[in-house]
Amino acid sequence: MKEKLFKTSDSLTGFILRLSLGMVFIPHGLQKTFGLFGGMGFTNTLHLFTEKMGLPWIVALLVILIEFLGSLCFLIGFATRFWAAAFTGLMLGIMITSHLQNGFFMNWFGTQEGEGCQFDLLVIGISAALFIEGSGRFSIDRFLLKNISKNR
Repeated sequence: MKEKLFKTSDSLTGFILRLSLGMVFIPHGLQKTFGLFGGMGFTNTLHLFTEKMGLPWIVALLVILIEFLGSLCFLIGFATRFWAAAFTGLMLGIMITSHLQNGFFMNWFGTQEGEGCQFDLLVIGISAALFIEGSGRFSIDRFLLKNISKNR
């Protein structure tokens, strides 16, 4: 099981994909956990998700944790396949509950009710590629896999 989770190549593909996703989402995670970059912080975000949006508290907690911890793990290349699956689920949920009704395109010019699902689909595509490819070069997964193989 460990080998399936951490298996990766030495390619730059996984490295570039996970850094891209991690760099895009770490500010979102920091907004929700610590209130940085104009965010609301953990307590207020949890309240918004549960009281105003009606999400169950466990779902709200998972959204915050996936965006924060998942982004950090993408940046260092730890358990990339796990986090790629989590991000796919996260973005499918966001797309279905919040963006799909607004169409495909993002709301660049403020002419629609909200954001479309364009960004969600891009993240799902990158996550799917990471799930297949793994972390790639310069990752903790690669280091762990080498150690797992040596101990056999």
